[in-house]
Amino acid sequence: MAKTRRDAAPNQEWVLMYRGGLARGRIADLVGAAPKTVDYHLRIALAGDPGLQAAHDAAAAQKTTHAATVQGLERMRQLVALVQETGRYPSRTAESTAERTLATWLQRRREDARAGTLAPAYCDGLSVLNNWITPPRAEADDARWQERLKALTAYRDAGNDWPRHKAVITGEEHELGVWLHIQRSKLRKGELDPAKALAPDEALPGWREGRRRGRKSHELEKTLGA
Repeated sequence: MAKTRRDAAPNQEWVLMYRGGLARGRIADLVGAAPKTVDYHLRIALAGDPGLQAAHDAAAAQKTTHAATVQGLERMRQLVALVQETGRYPSRTAESTAERTLATWLQRRREDARAGTLAPAYCDGLSVLNNWITPPRAEADDARWQERLKALTAYRDAGNDWPRHKAVITGEEHELGVWLHIQRSKLRKGELDPAKALAPDEALPGWREGRRRGRKSHELEKTLGA
């Protein structure tokens, strides 16, 4: 059965921002939506979550806005120029250190905006970029990729061998194994972004080859070599 407008789920990002203490009008300004639209979504959320209003009030009472800095304003100027010139947002996997720095700065400003602590100067300056607070799909995919890389690095640092992706394998090993298998497949086909091929090289030497036939487990190798 198709959902009606009354049945529709509220925008979860707006709900999270409201829970964090942001007023309806402030949310509308940040996301570039009509105030009536934001209000409609929040009324649905409030009807379904009796504790939402109390959480909003408590967060709003404790809100402390971060101050803008000279360096931050220059970062903002560079970011706006990049987006307006290229039509895309900076990537945290870019080859350029300057672009990676801008991507990190933008991520922090998004977190400030959602928490209601974004400096007014940043809010005004970034408002020239439509929907800047919501990462484009490509950027969201990039963030998930980075999280997978971190998880795999932690998995290996814990003494585990390269994870397998076979159907009989379950849990964390299977999930990481499938992700790693996809990266290797893309690498062989020439479809893996160069920056994403280099990142694992630094964090996980040997990731391209993986397990060797007849090789003992990574943990056993470390024990025998001790």
